[in-house]
Amino acid sequence: MSIFKSILNTIPRPILIKASYLVRPIIAWYLKGDKFTDPIDGKSFKKFLPYGYGKQRENALSPSTLSLERHRLMWLFLKNETNFFTSTKKIKTLHIAPEQCFLDLFRKQENLTYITSDLESPIADVKADICNLPFKDNEFDVIFCNHVLEHIPNDTKAMQELYRVLKKGGMGIFQIPQDLSREKTFEDNSITDRKKRAEIFGQYDHVRIYGRDYFNKLRSIGFTVNEVDYTKKIAPEKLEQFCLMQNEILPVCYK
Repeated sequence: MSIFKSILNTIPRPILIKASYLVRPIIAWYLKGDKFTDPIDGKSFKKFLPYGYGKQRENALSPSTLSLERHRLMWLFLKNETNFFTSTKKIKTLHIAPEQCFLDLFRKQENLTYITSDLESPIADVKADICNLPFKDNEFDVIFCNHVLEHIPNDTKAMQELYRVLKKGGMGIFQIPQDLSREKTFEDNSITDRKKRAEIFGQYDHVRIYGRDYFNKLRSIGFTVNEVDYTKKIAPEKLEQFCLMQNEILPVCYK
């Protein structure tokens, strides 16, 4: 097991988040180059870092923003296909379990009223349970909730809460770890051992592994769901330069 993989699996996430602010500038300086580029900040490197709780993916984690493939894909979609960065009207945005690669940038964005929420993250504004959000009905224009639902035992209730606080006509992006070869979601609440969960669900703190029925579950809550394979709109050389995961689906949801 690599040192990086061992750190991911043994050190609690809140501590990792705090530590990353200290080591990130050193790693970014050491890996500076021109082979791979993070589209979020435009910085280039000779390589990205490996990442993964199970089998590690090479060139997955950007040394500068700490973005992963899914973050860079979402950024490009928002930039090229929406008015998220250009709207002259205020966009009230809720970000569940905010990712570091977006946090400071979104907070500085003048056209956003930006609120972050999480039960445990030390960088979130509002400490709250996703199954019982302390927000009004129809409050937000945009909601981001990425790689969260696979951690939540009652994901139906969490989805209902996301639907409740999203405005009519609003947009949500709710990414999950994807196994598109799997038709049906698998969960088993009797599996509580950390090693067994990592073996079966892909990570020690996951409670299920979603299949393609994930999108229909969102639809059953009331969302209109677009299964967007945005990598098809990106040139092959850019997919490689930005270190993206080909054929990853963005669940873009509307109320």
